[in-house]
Amino acid sequence: MSARLVLASSSPRRTELLARWGLAHEVAPADVDEHLDPDLDAPELTRRLALAKALAASRAHPRSGDPELVFLGADTVVTRDGLHLGKPVDAVDAARMLRGLSGRIVEVATGVALVRGDETLADAAVSRVHMRPFDDAEIAAYVAGGEPLGKAGAFAIQGEGGALVARCEGSFSNVVGLPRSLTLALLERFGVRPR
Repeated sequence: MSARLVLASSSPRRTELLARWGLAHEVAPADVDEHLDPDLDAPELTRRLALAKALAASRAHPRSGDPELVFLGADTVVTRDGLHLGKPVDAVDAARMLRGLSGRIVEVATGVALVRGDETLADAAVSRVHMRPFDDAEIAAYVAGGEPLGKAGAFAIQGEGGALVARCEGSFSNVVGLPRSLTLALLERFGVRPR
């Protein structure tokens, strides 16, 4: 039996990473409540959200329950001083988030979950990102370009937002939205391997 991968996300970044790693997949976005429970630490929060996405996609798929399909859910959260930052709701919210990141060290956690039939696997990776100091003019220019919208913490390390980062400790791909080593290790356990 050869497993087929289904990504429970509409994230172009995750699709691009999977393709770069040689993982053929279909996309079946899941609609789940991404409430950022402040009582959970970021790894547990992202594991739960990733699993909810994978389960929702599995249940909604026309071939639900097919043991040949492996559903991959992922969720990324940026945490600063214990405060979870999801995606900004608009440009004003993005600018507010970015002001709070200037010159700070933030943690980026990505939960990865797999569902195959009745089996589930979930884990999370954490990276530390050192943001350089930046001013309101830089924030305004970055927000005006639109990139911060739809990004956890209002920045994309792989894009223009990389200019706001001094350095990254841990998995770079984790900060993009999918930790490579963890994802490949989990997929291997369910029989999904790169081409």
